[in-house]
Amino acid sequence: MSKQLIVIGGGAAGFFCAVNAARTNPDLRVVLLEKSNKLLSKVKISGGGRCNTTHACFDIVELVRHYPRGQQFLKKAFHWFNPNHTLEWFRQRGVQLITEADGRMFPSTHQSQTIIDCLLKEADRYGVQVLLHQDVTAIKRSKNGFTLTINKTESVQADYVCVATGGFPKAAMFQWLEELGHTIVSPVPSLFTFNMPGNPVTSLMGVSVPMATVKVSGSKLTASGPLLITHWGMSGPAILRVSAWGARELSDKGYQFSIMVNWLQDYTEQNLRDAWPGIRQTQAAQPMGNKNPFGLPARLWLYLLEQCGISPEQRWADLKSGLQNKLIQYLCAQPFEVRGKTTFKEEFVTAGGIQLAEINPNTMESRKCAGLYFAGEIMDVDGITGGFNFQHAWTSGYIASQAIAGL
Repeated sequence: MSKQLIVIGGGAAGFFCAVNAARTNPDLRVVLLEKSNKLLSKVKISGGGRCNTTHACFDIVELVRHYPRGQQFLKKAFHWFNPNHTLEWFRQRGVQLITEADGRMFPSTHQSQTIIDCLLKEADRYGVQVLLHQDVTAIKRSKNGFTLTINKTESVQADYVCVATGGFPKAAMFQWLEELGHTIVSPVPSLFTFNMPGNPVTSLMGVSVPMATVKVSGSKLTASGPLLITHWGMSGPAILRVSAWGARELSDKGYQFSIMVNWLQDYTEQNLRDAWPGIRQTQAAQPMGNKNPFGLPARLWLYLLEQCGISPEQRWADLKSGLQNKLIQYLCAQPFEVRGKTTFKEEFVTAGGIQLAEINPNTMESRKCAGLYFAGEIMDVDGITGGFNFQHAWTSGYIASQAIAGL
């Protein structure tokens, strides 16, 4: 009788484990169980439907810096499978990945369906049995492996199990894994946008700044990157990075906190004060609302003038020192009150999960329960936006597949 691997979860990590295990060991029977009616749903919507497959960061020391949680664990795991391997794996299957200016990598077709089709084709080619509407509610150790309870009634036997369900938003949802001896790091949202209900800045929805710096007041949390103003507050990579690095701290604050935004990538408050006389002299006779010397979007600039009580008709040369000081402060450290969060739909990620000390990073096997493996976000690993979470999915899925297929 051939051995059976059951992979729980039809996302990126689950599929990568299943197809690579089936390919590496043709004698292994591989079954993939997905509780919903959709496969690879996160792959489908990632990157605006283009699938941000990985990131062009090929130095492992640098790569792990993009993960707020799990860096030491990933340092070992990425030796086995990293973005170089991801590129080559897809290339061998006819999928070319291209790099954008910010390092994000997408299929050359700019269609997430390309990645989905590739994985489905591999599953078909190597005989992976894919079953939908299969909700695993319990795993028990049995004499020769595991007994899985599906949809609360059906029982299935497995020699090996790989859990690749993605993250769970509530600790109680991990109970079936706690019963196998695992410790759960309490889950909290990681990538989310900032809500600013009633703030006048929301009237600028759609305005983006290519490089802004966001700092959480009274904290060491800070991040830079593109910032997008939305009808509910602020989003974009700068905000999402702060939310990732501050996942636990901001959760502890109940998502009620203050931030300071520096709209100018080239200035701090002090060196803008030093440069101001020269800027003012150059613009002297110009009305301030005509054009700003900082390259900011026109709507944002007029909003900043309004917030500081400066008329757009005001000439630069006639600006009073008190208003000048306020404008400098708002350009480099404008305060905003955050009152709540919104999950960033494309990149929803949870911080928390299976404690990493209980998983072998070289095999993804549980240290508590032999024959049980993990892949993807179910572990206490999460990255910032930019393809890093998918890279962890490919890495952990691949490592688990090779450990299981070699047994």
